[in-house]
Amino acid sequence: MANTNDDRRPKYQRIADTLREAVQSGEYGPGDRLPGENDLMATYGVARMTARHALGVLRDEGVVEARKGAGVFVRAYRPLRRRGIQRLARRQWGGGRSIWSADIENRNLEVDRVTVSEEAAPDRVGAVMELAAEETVCVRRRRFVLDEKPVLLATSYLPMSLVAGTAITQRDTGQGGTYARLAEIGFGPVHFREEVRSRMPSREEATQLSMSTGTPVILICRTAYTDEGRPVEINEMTLDAASYILEYDFEA
Repeated sequence: MANTNDDRRPKYQRIADTLREAVQSGEYGPGDRLPGENDLMATYGVARMTARHALGVLRDEGVVEARKGAGVFVRAYRPLRRRGIQRLARRQWGGGRSIWSADIENRNLEVDRVTVSEEAAPDRVGAVMELAAEETVCVRRRRFVLDEKPVLLATSYLPMSLVAGTAITQRDTGQGGTYARLAEIGFGPVHFREEVRSRMPSREEATQLSMSTGTPVILICRTAYTDEGRPVEINEMTLDAASYILEYDFEA
């Protein structure tokens, strides 16, 4: 039973709560069309703006998606499980597999944009890698698309003095990716450190990831170290929070 505090909430919020509960209970399943503005106006006796605002709450939460000219539909939520430990194991990339293959199972993950360039190191990168002021870095920028939906932006920084002349400076780094190529030149990573935080996306990030308004991004910054403690890669990732579950499975 709703309490009096619930009754004091704006009408659009109460309508949104009712619709959300209907989705969570299975009354409306993935791909089903929700009642439209006219339906909500008639059912709840509210103005069009109130009905529109209620649907907007669910859209901003990522529960539904609007299709132009068709209505508002329940999103099919099939998150990508990012297995933080398994994906970085040496047996993964050392065996010639992409670290991303640990996450996707039988789904279709593509890298639809790749740029590789030599640039001056950003201050934050140069400080961690202890680079001299004149040293440059190899910068690899990629966009990952899962089931035709952009889900991840990744930018890697590696000392150019270390990777010059290797496949790391090419668009296709080959089987096993960057870490396998680092191992081939004697700088394979043996330790990783990841920092995770969240915020709202910039306009550019929201555009590149085709994100709904109100959906946050997850930021992961990973640093890869050699057995001597030398940082050889910094990877800054921006994830669509509505598309990911971060999974960590380890022994006590």
